[in-house]
Amino acid sequence: MDTRRVEAFSDGVFAVAITVLVFNLLGIKLGELAHAWSSYFAYVVSFLTIGIMWMNHHTIFAHIKRVDRPVLVLNLLLLLGVVAIPFPTALVAGHLTKSGGAAAAVSYGLVMILISIGFAGLWIYVVRHAERLGGQAQPEALGPSIPRFAGGLLGYVAGTVIAAVGLPVVALIIYGVLAVYYLFEHLPAPAERA
Repeated sequence: MDTRRVEAFSDGVFAVAITVLVFNLLGIKLGELAHAWSSYFAYVVSFLTIGIMWMNHHTIFAHIKRVDRPVLVLNLLLLLGVVAIPFPTALVAGHLTKSGGAAAAVSYGLVMILISIGFAGLWIYVVRHAERLGGQAQPEALGPSIPRFAGGLLGYVAGTVIAAVGLPVVALIIYGVLAVYYLFEHLPAPAERA
């Protein structure tokens, strides 16, 4: 099957996940606006994270023309994490500066770690099977990209550990910085598709 159906389905999942984030803001009353900064902060970090994941997802799929069953499975596992982001975002928004803030930030970090592993797995599979998938990515493109993926993964692990020791605000800042890190191109430019 060509990549269009997979990309369309994935776009829908990303769109739902990014839209659901705003539900955490709907319950904020006018008099609470100034005190609800943790909700805005969690929303912005998660919105940027999902949006940048969507961009990088398209970059990966631009490297291939068709998908096989392993790509579908890897993509579903990745989307499993993406669609879960609103849940730890709601936990962080509600508990960042209260009891449970550390647990909320740890849950956020764990979801991000799983997503990072999913992205790396999908990219490694795409490169290693590029010829069968109608792609032009060369195996030598894999080497330079792995440390870039690993850097983000290690950042999420560090943020999760920092959250676990009782610094959830610092952890959320790290997660936000990692969103910006992934904003920059970490994969080689794909060849033009027909």
